[in-house]
Amino acid sequence: MSEIAVLTRPEGNNHALAQRLSAAGWQVRDWPALVLATQSCEPDQLPRPQAYDLAVFVSGNAARHYLAQLRAAGVTAWPSSCVVGTVGPGSAAAVRATGWFDGATLVHPGPTAPSHDSEALWDALRQRGPLPRRVLIVRGTQGRDWLAEQLRGAGVEVLPHAAYLRAPAQWGDAEMAQLRAWRDQDARPAWLLTSGEGIAAVRANVVRAGVLPWWRGCRFLVTHPALATRMVSEEGIAQHAISVHVSDNDALFEAFVAA
Repeated sequence: MSEIAVLTRPEGNNHALAQRLSAAGWQVRDWPALVLATQSCEPDQLPRPQAYDLAVFVSGNAARHYLAQLRAAGVTAWPSSCVVGTVGPGSAAAVRATGWFDGATLVHPGPTAPSHDSEALWDALRQRGPLPRRVLIVRGTQGRDWLAEQLRGAGVEVLPHAAYLRAPAQWGDAEMAQLRAWRDQDARPAWLLTSGEGIAAVRANVVRAGVLPWWRGCRFLVTHPALATRMVSEEGIAQHAISVHVSDNDALFEAFVAA
């Protein structure tokens, strides 16, 4: 049996990685753990980028949903005065692909950075010189506050803004049957998990399929050490079954091949 990869990032985020894995002989399942929807926001309540020195997008999805809010409010261009920050080259590429930021300065950790997360972006921002005075952090309705806390501690005015909602995806009968078939075949897929909410949503589907003990014996790739800690402490996964990797597609492909 060929190797199996289960990609649980939101819809639209897995295509490039799935293609590379399939070409390398893997069976790939694109099963998003979360369903995303743009958060409604009245135009007069929507923070505008021209009021900020830096806008941080925690993911490509954050950028896409914020731009949808801006378009709904009649905004059609990004001001060059507002620098754009992302947590890594993958999210930076997703931001550039929107076509909104050709005249903007983008700041992000490079491909050789030890991690692609808030900590790495914080390092990149400090290396640029003086910190911005006003920062907009665009994310979902929930998210880590670590970067906002560091910026505020340095005297920066910070506004977190929810651009999208995340809800657990409920997998269908076909996915339930596939999970049970893998259990019966003693197949051990490698799972890509990228958020605490995603882990909880995947677990809920696994429980619904009645295969939780089997799932705990699979292999897992996560994109932050905190997720590995959670998998061990809350999900009962063996430490040796979990590996932590940066979140760009090239690194994740290599991680799957090495898993």
